[in-house]
Amino acid sequence: MPTHAAARRRRRRILRRRRFRIASHSGAEVVSLRQLPNKEKLRVTAPSMFTAANMACGFSAVPLAFNDHSHWAAALMTLAIVMDICDGAVARMIGATSPFGVQLDSLADLISFGLAPAVLVYTRVLPEWPVVAWVAAYLWLACAAFRLARFNFTIDPTADKRYFVGMPSPGAAAVVIATVIALDRPELAVGPRILLPACISVVPALLMVSTIRFRSFRDLVTPRTRQARVTTALVAVAFVAGLAVAPAATMLVVAYSYVLTAPLGVLTGPARARIFGPQSVAPPRRRQQSVFLPITGDDTVDDEDAQPL
Repeated sequence: MPTHAAARRRRRRILRRRRFRIASHSGAEVVSLRQLPNKEKLRVTAPSMFTAANMACGFSAVPLAFNDHSHWAAALMTLAIVMDICDGAVARMIGATSPFGVQLDSLADLISFGLAPAVLVYTRVLPEWPVVAWVAAYLWLACAAFRLARFNFTIDPTADKRYFVGMPSPGAAAVVIATVIALDRPELAVGPRILLPACISVVPALLMVSTIRFRSFRDLVTPRTRQARVTTALVAVAFVAGLAVAPAATMLVVAYSYVLTAPLGVLTGPARARIFGPQSVAPPRRRQQSVFLPITGDDTVDDEDAQPL
């Protein structure tokens, strides 16, 4: 009869020889990271490292906001936006985009740009208006969750990559961040003025679930020509310099200007199409399958019904 020690050693040998494989519910073949060379492991996991950093910044902002360190919470959320931009840029640069990365990025965004801004608004308004604080925070979180779920469900490889449908959650969070930083003064933390963050947050929250198209500025984030790289570098230097000199004013200008790009794009679309050609505006939007129910009939939108940006 084998001893207990011998049985344990035999069990360990069996476990070492056994190859555990990841199973996909769709039946697609899944390759474990253990099967990849070290260099390939680094390539495919590099974007997820930035995603994890994005999530860490958003998660850290939550306890800071609850402990009345709203300025530091806003700073960490700004860093989360930078990390979110980097993970997409790195994934496209090294060709490491994947369905897993898309899902992980959305989960991280829900923490950094859904939960963290909601808590930031909640803690700012809570001292005098607890009910309003809860309603505004929940509205933000619900809209962010809906926007991210819709984005994952309606990914269309043929869509115009220059535009997002609905305001992206990092851009919407930037509005809350800029507002909180600008209002981070004692005289604005009492009376009716304390409601300003909650009131202002309603607009980007509703824009996230709208079908209004916003520019993605992907060509600015991942430039492909020398002229584009110079433009990106100048924009980055100007933004960093602005944050160093006047962070509140810089964030307000950048965040609120991005909100205005959608209505200005709609208003100037016909003029831009006549002057610069049809490629300067968004092509007609194609109706996709409903996120709730399947659609019937023609799945396209007539040209006259589409609004150029």
